[in-house]
Formats: sequence, structure tokens, C-alpha cells
Amino acid sequence: MINSLRLIPLALVTCLGTGYALAETATAPAVNDAQIAQIVVTANSIDIGNGKIALEQSKTASVDEFANLMIRDHTAVNNNAVALVTRLGVKPEDSDTNKSLKSASDAEQAKLRGLKGAAFDRAYLENEVAYHKQVLGAINDVLIPNAKNAELKKTLVDVVPAFKAHLEHAEHALASLDAGEKH
Repeated sequence: MINSLRLIPLALVTCLGTGYALAETATAPAVNDAQIAQIVVTANSIDIGNGKIALEQSKTASVDEFANLMIRDHTAVNNNAVALVTRLGVKPEDSDTNKSLKSASDAEQAKLRGLKGAAFDRAYLENEVAYHKQVLGAINDVLIPNAKNAELKKTLVDVVPAFKAHLEHAEHALASLDAGEKH
């Protein structure tokens, strides 16, 4: 299991996962640690919500496994994020990035809810693969440069291997769908 402290920035980088959120973030003013704290909570809630939709919509074992991983990891992060920000004395603060995340999430979740079967599985996993790839760039280009707290910055650096593992898991689940379609 991934260390729960390392999952806190995982949630943060997830918020930058969708193409439109990443593009808006790249041109938006830099986020501060208080805004990062709010983004963490929002990002975890988004991933938990997407995972729950996957469990409702999918009947595919690899998709369910990935969704359960996302729900488990991001629930743990939400539980630990509160403790971290309390310990650091950071009061979460809303930002344009956070608002964009909520809006993008609402649109993506509506799209996912409208799909069934193989179409849902493919859309869910393709989205997960794409945003995990984008997030790896966002960690280095947006998040680490904007984090002022040394502990938060180190945690962002340390989360890269965990995020790569999530990407690999999503890619494997997508490949298993592709293999199943060819038979």
C-alpha cells in the first residue's frame, strides 16, 4: 500500500489531470499552499466520485480493480490531508484552478454516467491514462515550483513513483480491454 502521506500530493496532481484543467492552470496565476490544500480535497473527491461511477457502470474486473484502487487511495488521502493542513496551519483557500476542476469534473462525470458497457470502460480508462500522463508533467512544471512549504514540496517530488504506478495500472487495464476486444 502506498504511504498515505505520499498520497496527499497524488490528489493534488490529479486535479491537474484533465487536459482543460492543465491548460488553464498553465496560464493561471501561481497557486499558493493554501490553494493547494483546497485543490487536494477537491481532487480526492473527484477521483473518489469517478471511481464510484466506474463501480456502478462497469462489469469488467480490470476496471473495477482500478476504480477500487482510486477510491481506496484517495479516501486515505482525504483522511490524511485534513491532518496535514491542520498540522501545517494551512487554511484551505479556493482558487480559479479549484473552480475549474469542479466544472471539468461535473462535465466528465456527466459524460461517464451516459455511457454503458464497453464504451464506458474504454472512456473511463482512456481518461485515466491521459490525465495521469499529463499529471506527471504538471508535477514538475506547476506544482513543485509553486509549493512553498518544504514538506509539501518534498512530498510532491516523492510522489512521482506512486503516480507512475497508477499510470501503469490504468494502461494495463486498458490493454486488457483491447486484448479482450480482439478475441
